[in-house]
Amino acid sequence: MPKAYWIAHVTVSDDAAYGRYAALASKAIAEHGGEFLARGGRAIQKEGRAHPRNVVALFPSLDAANACYDSATYQEALRHAEGAAERDLVLVEALD
Repeated sequence: MPKAYWIAHVTVSDDAAYGRYAALASKAIAEHGGEFLARGGRAIQKEGRAHPRNVVALFPSLDAANACYDSATYQEALRHAEGAAERDLVLVEALD
């Protein structure tokens, strides 16, 4: 079964609320076998709309990444992100 990537592009407007989101989201990601590959480091935007924060996590499968998103822990995290950030998120199956 192919692994999967969780790719988020984020512009934070409320650091405190987004910090609460990040703590819970990190817990949910770990609980579903995810590991961070990139988390807010330097980036060079070549095309499209830039966000100052970019996050990439690797999951054992697309199903695991999706289950993480749908989990109670992650849904609780999302409540803290609402109004605290503009986000784009995609779950992408990796090549075998």
